[in-house]
Amino acid sequence: MAIETITSTEDFKELIEDIKASESYREPIAFGIARVDRGQKNAEKVLQANYAVVNWKENFGSAAVFFRALEEAKCAVDFSGSEFVATINDNFVHNAMAAFAPFLTEATGEAHRNVQVIKTLANLDDIGKDFRITFLFEDDNPQSVEAVYLKLYALSQSKAPLRGINLNGAFGILSNVAWVGNTPFELEYLRENEIEMKLTGTFPEINSVDKFPRFLQHVIPADNTRILEASKVRMGAQIAAGTTVMPGASYINFNAGTLGSVMVEGRISSSAIVGAGSDVGGGASILGVLSGTDGNPISIGENTLLGANSVTGLPLGDACIVDAGVTILAGTKIKIAEDELNKIKAANPGATLESKTIFKGEALQGLDGIHFRQDSLTGELIARRSTREVKLNEDLH
Repeated sequence: MAIETITSTEDFKELIEDIKASESYREPIAFGIARVDRGQKNAEKVLQANYAVVNWKENFGSAAVFFRALEEAKCAVDFSGSEFVATINDNFVHNAMAAFAPFLTEATGEAHRNVQVIKTLANLDDIGKDFRITFLFEDDNPQSVEAVYLKLYALSQSKAPLRGINLNGAFGILSNVAWVGNTPFELEYLRENEIEMKLTGTFPEINSVDKFPRFLQHVIPADNTRILEASKVRMGAQIAAGTTVMPGASYINFNAGTLGSVMVEGRISSSAIVGAGSDVGGGASILGVLSGTDGNPISIGENTLLGANSVTGLPLGDACIVDAGVTILAGTKIKIAEDELNKIKAANPGATLESKTIFKGEALQGLDGIHFRQDSLTGELIARRSTREVKLNEDLH
């Protein structure tokens, strides 16, 4: 049995309600259809998943259509777990086309992107094993390459918030591969064919070897976003409109990124977030949860400046400055003069700061308007109320 061609939007709505009433149907939190790259030696191994459209807590009508199309294509559908992944076939596409029939002539724009996916697949001669559909029902540890990529897409397309997705175990699921452009190659395949490929001039130009692809291999950034070197941003990073990522010492890891226009000339490690209007200076490092922060994810506020080669392992508030070469960690001893302490308290009325002169960095975390610097005569790290406005050049963002 197949889905009968739907002739009106009202009939489509009735179909969706009928599907949702099915005992075996379960509404997903995310779903999408991906073209997968498989191993050159092991065709059963998925190396990468390319999602044309990622649905995250949206477009549930399309999810219902895809569920019924799988059933009618004789695919064993099991929505009882935290995720479900299956290879689609021509019968699936034909059934989805029949359900989407009222929208085929107007399938343009954001509202009909899933229809566009099905129309594109219908025009392909043979979809074979190259296309997989993924449903996520719970934000559990991902169990498949397809699920990992769906989550990475959700982060990089700002459909899910940074630190808002469970990626535990992702490294163990993804294969370490050689990236040649957008194509992943199994390292074992390259080793076995190295002699022939080199002698025939077919050995590929390898851009990197990693489990994660680069951000720009999968994501189109906003018009006013600049990434001057593709290797500087990893897939799963979230880059807000207006951000500029310069070459050199800059880097943004997965599950890290910016919340507005930011100048990035330093390193934003995994789980670190930088607020709008801030400047991560050349060679500056924002530590990740595995690199000296005791598991404390670092957020940098708005209009904050991290000087060249500074190191920040401490959450900072708005309008802060860390001078060039200064390291601020939770255990760092910082001296604050009495008059400057009073100014910092005034700028942070909700903060509880003791009346003393030496503080650990953790006592100042998240506070606004602090300037961290080093006394050039004594070598002491000191903090004072910041008096300088951090303002990005609008022409560059």
